[in-house]
Amino acid sequence: MLQSMGSGGDCLLSAEDFPLPAELEPEGERDAEGLKTLVVGAGCFWCVEAVFQALEGVREVVSGYAGGSKESADYEQVCSGTTGHAEVVKIRYDAQVISRGRLLQVFFSVAHNPTQLNRQGGDRGTQYRSVIFYSNSAEKAQAEGYMHLLESLPAWSAPLATRLEPLEAFYPAEGYHQNFVRQNPGQPYVQAVATPKLEHLQRAFVDLLSR
Repeated sequence: MLQSMGSGGDCLLSAEDFPLPAELEPEGERDAEGLKTLVVGAGCFWCVEAVFQALEGVREVVSGYAGGSKESADYEQVCSGTTGHAEVVKIRYDAQVISRGRLLQVFFSVAHNPTQLNRQGGDRGTQYRSVIFYSNSAEKAQAEGYMHLLESLPAWSAPLATRLEPLEAFYPAEGYHQNFVRQNPGQPYVQAVATPKLEHLQRAFVDLLSR
């Protein structure tokens, strides 16, 4: 695969040279504040949340669950891997500052290793799957096109395991999961997994960082 945080692979293409989707901002609804939304899963939501919180134009990142029912949207049940949920983050962003295409670029190159099926590192189970949740056909088409582009690159040596799933509902995770990395910078898991991702982001995408 392309060089990516946690890939353990050969350094064939660095994150700063990672390509962008052909279409940077597909059609999509805006909320009352004029912001758009992207929901993705890329392993433990603590670490994914921290990566996207660092980007200019991202107004809010909420850790939560998607893919299963409301009744099973709690951490203990989701950790069983039997609920259909993935640990996800809901990213609210200003499309005039940062595009969905840029967010997907960071998703594939820094936030996780998209070639690992139903796991990220030592975290294993369908709740840790690589997944993009789409709200309309334009968002789905953008993700599909981008994935085809990435897999066509000669530097990519393994197939993507990323799934595309319709967004039926998003359920915020328990309060103690929110802003976890910012509130627990010295926690061992954070140090081992989140901190290297943030360092990678700071080296590769300095132009995208919040100022």
